[in-house]
Amino acid sequence: MEETQPLPQSELPLCDSLIIWLQTFNTAAPCQDAKQLTSGVAMAQVLHQIDVAWFDESWLSRIKEDTGDNWRIKASNLKKVLQGIMSYYNEISEELIPDLNQITECSDSVELGRLLQLILGCAVNCEKKQEHIQNIMTLEESVQHVVMTAIQELMSKEIVSSPTNDAVGELEQQLKRALEELQEALAEKEELRQRCQELDMQEILIQFEDKVTALQDEKNSLVSENEMMNEKLDQLDGSFDDPNTMVAKKYFHAQLQLEQLQEENFRLEAAKDDYRVHCEELEKQLIEFQHRNDELTSLAEETRALKDEIDVLRATSDKANKLESTVEIYRQKLQDLNDLRKQVKTLQETNMMYMHNTVSLEEELKKANAARTQLETYKRQVQDLHVKLSSESKRADTLAFEMKRLEEKHEALLKEKERLIEQRDTLKETNEELRCSQVQQDHLNQADASATKSYENLAAEIMPVEYREVFIRLQHENKMLRLQQEGTENERIEELQEQLEQKHRKMNELETEQRLSKERIRELQQQIEDLQKSLQEQGSKSEGESTHGLAISNMVSDCEGIEIREPKRDQTVEKLTEVHEELQKKQELIEDLQPDVNQNVQKINELEAALQKKDEDMKAMEERYKMYLEKARNVIKTLDPKLNPASAEIMLLRKQLAEKERRIEILESECKVAKFRDYEEKLIVSAWYNKSLAFQKLGMESRLVSSSGACKDTGACAPARSFLAQQRHITSTRRSLSVKVPAATTD
Repeated sequence: MEETQPLPQSELPLCDSLIIWLQTFNTAAPCQDAKQLTSGVAMAQVLHQIDVAWFDESWLSRIKEDTGDNWRIKASNLKKVLQGIMSYYNEISEELIPDLNQITECSDSVELGRLLQLILGCAVNCEKKQEHIQNIMTLEESVQHVVMTAIQELMSKEIVSSPTNDAVGELEQQLKRALEELQEALAEKEELRQRCQELDMQEILIQFEDKVTALQDEKNSLVSENEMMNEKLDQLDGSFDDPNTMVAKKYFHAQLQLEQLQEENFRLEAAKDDYRVHCEELEKQLIEFQHRNDELTSLAEETRALKDEIDVLRATSDKANKLESTVEIYRQKLQDLNDLRKQVKTLQETNMMYMHNTVSLEEELKKANAARTQLETYKRQVQDLHVKLSSESKRADTLAFEMKRLEEKHEALLKEKERLIEQRDTLKETNEELRCSQVQQDHLNQADASATKSYENLAAEIMPVEYREVFIRLQHENKMLRLQQEGTENERIEELQEQLEQKHRKMNELETEQRLSKERIRELQQQIEDLQKSLQEQGSKSEGESTHGLAISNMVSDCEGIEIREPKRDQTVEKLTEVHEELQKKQELIEDLQPDVNQNVQKINELEAALQKKDEDMKAMEERYKMYLEKARNVIKTLDPKLNPASAEIMLLRKQLAEKERRIEILESECKVAKFRDYEEKLIVSAWYNKSLAFQKLGMESRLVSSSGACKDTGACAPARSFLAQQRHITSTRRSLSVKVPAATTD
């Protein structure tokens, strides 16, 4: 920024005086000092009041009100205010442009005064300048002088306003006049003030003596009251110091309640934030579930493949029975743990070296028992949540199926509506045709009444009323037969639709059950793996307990290949807890039995030999463990339907399903063909009926022409012709006239 020339008045009073002038606008934002104005909100509101058309609501909405201590937001607000002021003026002197960084960072009064001086110029140059000048004249005399000097400085620097570009001279004259009036008013005000002071001094001298006496009385009364209040205050201080007094007790009780309420308030606010975060997470999950539901509805065609899993589940039930028999075998193997207990007794002497480790293990076991209770509670909660999830998933599937079924019913009703509309149109056409035929019949009857008897006989023979009756009767029979056929077809289609809906319902139920069972199997497998890992860790900590840990891991691996069910898993967990309790008892016996190692060298040798045998047994058990793992993997592969998709029964069911779909398509095509045939029959009947009416009309016209011509030539009507002669005459007249009958369109 370039260095500015010094103003005629000092900058600090300018800023303070302009702040006092800003307070006359009664803005919502505070504007008591320079620090409050650094946010730019109050200045923007003042500009909005000065010129609502230029500084409108959209411009004011860009000013951020919640600035706090963020100097960047303040700088952006001040920048927007300065840009609005510069756009309000066409040209502005660089000397009057303030440094916004100094205002935001240091609350500089000099730069702030320059910015407020520009706002003052906007107020003086706007349409409501008279009101603003009147408001300035209501201020104090010192403030008025500072404001007027600021206005004169703006006028001397030749600031040109954009909205009042054409009235610069008028504004200057008005400002000069306003300044002169202001100076005259100030002079009159000074004279009046001096006169008032003289009068006031006289009145004050008279009233001063009365007031002095009154004040002395008031002073004495206040001194006495002050002494009384000091005594009461000393008494109250003593009561607060003594905790046995009621006042002190109430005071401490109130303090405790206040602290408790503050703690409760903090806790509730924290819980409120947690619930808010949890609610946002649940909303996100809800959106994800909705997207997932949409994807599942779009993949509704794939539900047909789920029928194949029905037989797979039956096969799995048979395999489950077989696996139950294997469970009995594994129970017998669990009884072999008694032998291992006997071996533990033989290894008690060697386990004395690991007493310190057993003590630490006991402490960890106590911690594990404490954690086990928590784990059981968590398991119960997880089971309850799984039950709720399964019920909600079933409910969602049933609702999706019901929605699909209702959509199909809606489509069927729309088709039925279209069919009824077509029938209504056809009935309207037939009604109009019958009306036309009736009108023609009336005209023919009138013509026949005026004609001779011979012509009456001839018209009666030629009129195709019987043919028309036959056509109408045949059309009615055709409609009745078509309705009967449609009724039978509709019943058959409804039966097939009901069967299809039942199958879809079963498929949805089986799908949900299978999904839930898969999730349950995964959870139980994870639990078994966790138990196995924990047992292996305990075995690595104590070598004396290694054989027992391997036996337990063997038991867990044997249980891995079994179809995991909840009651059997609970039995295995109970047995494991029993084994742990027995292990603790044996460790206590080991602590009691501490024989002398030096006296039992032979026993140690025997035990070493037994240990070698046990190592061999452990290797054999590891091989068995690997074998059981392979068996379990094979069982899982056989149970997984995705790994065995090409079974004969599944292929047979798929073929049957394809045949059913093919039959449904054939029935639909036959139904369409029948509808087209009915429509063609209607068109043929209507064309035949129109053609017969046209022929009848031609015959009547030819008869009338021939009769009128004969009467004119002979002066009397010719004798009546026979039926064959009349027919020959009609055909000859047709050929002579060569009338072209329009062909019926068969769309």
